[in-house]
Amino acid sequence: MGAATAQVVAFGVGVTISPLAIIAVTLLLGGAHGRLTACVFVAAWALGLIVLGTLVLLIADGANAAQSGTPATWVGVLKLVLAALLLWVAGRQWRGRPGSEAQAELPGWMESVESFTPAKAATSALLFATVKPKNLLLTIGAATAIAETGATSAQQAAALLVFVVIGTLGPALPLVVYLLARDRASAVLAEMRDWMVRENTTVIVVLCVVIAAKLVGDGLATLTG
Repeated sequence: MGAATAQVVAFGVGVTISPLAIIAVTLLLGGAHGRLTACVFVAAWALGLIVLGTLVLLIADGANAAQSGTPATWVGVLKLVLAALLLWVAGRQWRGRPGSEAQAELPGWMESVESFTPAKAATSALLFATVKPKNLLLTIGAATAIAETGATSAQQAAALLVFVVIGTLGPALPLVVYLLARDRASAVLAEMRDWMVRENTTVIVVLCVVIAAKLVGDGLATLTG
């Protein structure tokens, strides 16, 4: 289990630092049914990671990601492809950043987040967790990394659970602050939201570049090992 778990930590950190998802939870907490919709969002986020991760893990296992105790050649190729796609995401984010004189703004649809129903909050979380390019690529990377270790099914499930827990900490943070610091929660959440809005592009770019570099190293090691 140790090897499989070690593989997913970086991917989990990359998923959990999702500024727009964290901002969405802070906005949900300001709505009429804030606690309920925020809890639904976080639960749906975790569920999305579980479903997508399990699906990729099953596919990778079926394609023999581990061969005689070592990763298959296609795993190394996949890591390089994922790295290239993450760099593309980083480049797209950087090109779309606000100008030096402009103030960062939220996407237009987020203006209505506070009025979301639980169903809409769940749908949004599922899409954030599984369709947003960064999270999709990192979950694929995590599940494939687990499969390549050749661990038992129970060990793989445990490693995937670790990935999901780490990957959910970020979106859950505003909810934890709200529950534990009720008197100061509004001020803390507002400051958190403003920082995330301001630094969203930088955070995503740095994460994508760092994890892409890791994937390149791992991919080359797999192909040349």
